[in-house]
Amino acid sequence: MLEGFIEQVVKRVNKPKQLIIKIVAVLLLITVPLGVALLAPVVGIPYLIYVGFFIFIGGIYAVWYVFSQQKVDFEYSVTDDELSVAKIISLRKRKNLCKVKIRDIERLDKGEKTIEGLRISKPFEAAHDIDKESENFYAVFNSAAYGKSVLIFSPNEEILQAMKRYLNREIVVKLFYQQKVI
Repeated sequence: MLEGFIEQVVKRVNKPKQLIIKIVAVLLLITVPLGVALLAPVVGIPYLIYVGFFIFIGGIYAVWYVFSQQKVDFEYSVTDDELSVAKIISLRKRKNLCKVKIRDIERLDKGEKTIEGLRISKPFEAAHDIDKESENFYAVFNSAAYGKSVLIFSPNEEILQAMKRYLNREIVVKLFYQQKVI
């Protein structure tokens, strides 16, 4: 482990939306080629059976691609005073979600109460399970591109400790020592 560099990979929990996408993909894989093949005798073009077969073969690849796109990981990395969050799709595509100077974080706390009453222009969702409020941290910061933004993420203790030295004093006292700042 290098001094000043810590990273964590978090796997996103699949929700019912991802299951519905998979079911629709499989249903389309079956119905479209079958429909084209069954249309052959009605239209009188026997080659449509072969077309249906080739659509089925291409559909297998398309379904595999759709299934693999549902596997999402998030990578948090702390390098000195910078927190970077990246979205990794199916271990083959990486998209940088946000990069924030830790000193610029105005609020960092667990639970959605952190952002109640704030006008947030851009939410960055990079949590293990977005519905589990007890696991998620909410970091409020100002982004040059988006304005007031919030990062919803699920860091482990190692990431939090790496961020600790650069965080605002009030945040450190409240987060790590559970005390109210006077």
